[in-house]
Amino acid sequence: MKYIYIEKPGEVALGEKPMPTAGEGEALLKLLYGGICGSDLGTYRGTFAYAGYPRIPGHEFSAEIVEIGSNGYGFEKGMVVTANPYFNCGTCYSCRRGYVNCCEHNETMGAQRDGAFCQYITMPVDRLFKSEGISPKHMALAEPFCIGYHGVKKADIKRGEKVLVIGAGTIGIVAAISAMKAGASVDICDVAEEKLEYAKCFGFDGYIKNGGDLEEQVAERTNGQGYDVTVEAVGLPQTFLNAIEAAAFAGRVIQIGVGKKNVDFDFTLLQKKELRVFGSRNAVKSDFIEVIDLFREGDIPLDRIVTNVYPFEKGAEAFRDFDRCSGKMLKVMIEF
Repeated sequence: MKYIYIEKPGEVALGEKPMPTAGEGEALLKLLYGGICGSDLGTYRGTFAYAGYPRIPGHEFSAEIVEIGSNGYGFEKGMVVTANPYFNCGTCYSCRRGYVNCCEHNETMGAQRDGAFCQYITMPVDRLFKSEGISPKHMALAEPFCIGYHGVKKADIKRGEKVLVIGAGTIGIVAAISAMKAGASVDICDVAEEKLEYAKCFGFDGYIKNGGDLEEQVAERTNGQGYDVTVEAVGLPQTFLNAIEAAAFAGRVIQIGVGKKNVDFDFTLLQKKELRVFGSRNAVKSDFIEVIDLFREGDIPLDRIVTNVYPFEKGAEAFRDFDRCSGKMLKVMIEF
């Protein structure tokens, strides 16, 4: 079979290796769609904190079950599925307390271990989720949607609260949709005019161009009070500071973005505002179940999240284009 791999920053190639064989408790899957995550793009650029090389990218995917053992836990050959790609050790302090999404030895597909961008992969059956009639292309959005959804859940949003999402990439968009689903008034913020313009098709309440006057815009949008919840979905020092500064007194800040740079800031602001700051890592089983249920309701414009689809053979081109034109692309997918 063929597979896509990142040999080193800036270099993507097609490789060939033997077909995998499903072991006990595993299913053999034929890939259908795979999304290029921001972390995959970071691995391509050499900026992702958890990257190693060479690396097969990909942890957002849909697939068809080709082979499965007799005890398939309700899964059958021919079913379309997605999967939880965060492998936890099961023995560390976090895992023993049930916080498997922040396992101390976490290995996410495409990051700390090879990912799904192969024509065939194997997965433990207990990590699979049925499509429930959702199209393969949309099922490949379940994992990235879960990232934003998991973070927003931490904020415990109340109906009518004001939320600012910083970053109008895929994770920012799905976090904003999740906050809107929770009943919030949602503004989204980005430095890229193109992203903000595209974000308007999702029907958020406000669109803020990030720049030197952000403080004034926040004051105008919130009557000088700040946002009840701010969500950082970029992973840069400045956007983290934006999230802290834009939060209201006694507000909540959700940190989803991943970066490699340090930040220097007046930490007393956390005490002065009595902010609750939450890190959000990965997602858990319940997030996948709830997000797939949301997809089935049919009122989330999933097709608008996917802006570009490339055939498998043009995987290198997909990464190059996404790298050069990320301000104009949202979710880039590879069709296997």
